[in-house]
Amino acid sequence: MAHVVKRYSNRKLYDTEESRYVTLDEIEEMIRGGKEIAVVDAATGEDLTSVTLTQIILENERNRRANLPSAFLHQLIKHGEAWQDLVQRSMKSSLENIMGSQREMERVWREWTTRAGWPFPARPEAAKREATEPDADRLREEVSSLRERLRSLEERLEKRRDAK
Repeated sequence: MAHVVKRYSNRKLYDTEESRYVTLDEIEEMIRGGKEIAVVDAATGEDLTSVTLTQIILENERNRRANLPSAFLHQLIKHGEAWQDLVQRSMKSSLENIMGSQREMERVWREWTTRAGWPFPARPEAAKREATEPDADRLREEVSSLRERLRSLEERLEKRRDAK
């Protein structure tokens, strides 16, 4: 279940779980800590998550001086929604592949260290999350992740069928 943040007309962001106002930097930290965030307009209930996450990325761009090439951004704007959808799907697929590879590498490493008789060191963020997150929440996240992977695989299979 997503952590709900309400955005008010004065642009203030209110964390409904912790009952306090938060900044974009704090939302970024929540996400880096493993929380799924949903940002909604306080008055209308409209989903503003994508807009807010994009704003966080743009703020990071400004602070780090152009991580995304200008030519890429020009093309993204120039070719409109169709191009943006393609880029979005590609980035999502790439990220899923990276995460899958990372999990597979971790599994192989864990297996190898176990066979060698060495303890497998837990990742600090994983250990922290396991200490604070009940089993039911972890299972919900895993089911959600598996559903997303299944959707991705179905999309890839459909693309292959269409290509034939």
